[in-house]
Amino acid sequence: MATPLTASQLLKALRDEGLVVHEVRSWRTHNRNSKGRWGPLHGVMIHHTVTQGIKNSVDLCYDGHADLPGPLCHGVIDKRGEVHLVGNGRANHAGLGDRDVLEAVINETELPPDNAADTDGNRHFYGFECINLGNGGDPWPEEQKVAIEKVSAAICRAHKWSERSVIGHKEWQPGKVDPRGFTMDGMRERIKRRLAKAPEGPSGGGDGGKDGGDAGRPVPPKPEYPPYEPFPGSGFFRSGERSAVLTAMGERLVAEGCGHYKNGRPGPDWNEAHRKSYAAWQRKLGFSGKDADGVPGKVSWERLRVPNS
Repeated sequence: MATPLTASQLLKALRDEGLVVHEVRSWRTHNRNSKGRWGPLHGVMIHHTVTQGIKNSVDLCYDGHADLPGPLCHGVIDKRGEVHLVGNGRANHAGLGDRDVLEAVINETELPPDNAADTDGNRHFYGFECINLGNGGDPWPEEQKVAIEKVSAAICRAHKWSERSVIGHKEWQPGKVDPRGFTMDGMRERIKRRLAKAPEGPSGGGDGGKDGGDAGRPVPPKPEYPPYEPFPGSGFFRSGERSAVLTAMGERLVAEGCGHYKNGRPGPDWNEAHRKSYAAWQRKLGFSGKDADGVPGKVSWERLRVPNS
């Protein structure tokens, strides 16, 4: 049994575990608390979205649909291994499930078969949707599975739970098949190994010190596809620099809600609008002071994922 983490506590726990986390719109106050109780919390539930594409999947999980209002989970884990937080509080993700399963999660014992739907899971579980079609053929990149492992470990650490507090939707509600494509027993074993080690997350420092280092902050692995612009060095961002890379950077900043451009249109010339926009991105990542001066550093650049121009 546990008191729900606040939005700030959840965000810190995830980032301390070494995850790249995006805050979506008003996620901190987006919930279904008016429709039912939230807490006490007993575990983490993993789902798949049956969708493709990051924006489409994140928007659906934030907004929901006509038959089921959002949020449909607390966070979306994309195929790059990044987390998009969409809700904080009660969310429409678990539905009714088996009371015996809940008791096993509480006691952290072996799970019984889920053959009943008599208990409100939305009240008692954090929910994370993973972008996957769930057809058995859509691949699960290793980056995504590592992120599932890290998300689960982060919340388990925060509540002093073991890996047995993490279940799949298919282990909770009769008839559900998600997540399909890996076993929950295998995932719990991964979480167990991770919990035996110290978290990977930030230990202080700034945005690479503007020298290309990471100052103790985790840098996500560069994926093979799609290709992203490598960090060009902080000296690249100076008055008079003109490049399509700057336009691509600005477009990513706009997509992240950090754009301070006239008419929302970034251009190829380094200017004050670019600097202000990038400073907003650094602050969104948790940087402050001289580490949020608007001049890109290696850590924040790699997290922005600027596509090759």
